[in-house]
Amino acid sequence: MKTSVLTIRLDKALDKLLSKTSGQAGKSRSEIAREALRRQLRISQFEILRKRIMPFADARGFLTDKDVFSKIS
Repeated sequence: MKTSVLTIRLDKALDKLLSKTSGQAGKSRSEIAREALRRQLRISQFEILRKRIMPFADARGFLTDKDVFSKIS
């Protein structure tokens, strides 16, 4: 697998938290950062898709998650 390198700047508090978390999890700082970035990107993709479909859902009366679940359960 080909990889690339990303350099980011962390403030002291975030750097400390990353180090602490990696030690507690038994994972490298890079593994923790990759997992966090992957999770955040998936959340962002979900939010983008949700924003795109909301006008269609709204037009059909789906205004909340409860509206959706009431139709599928």
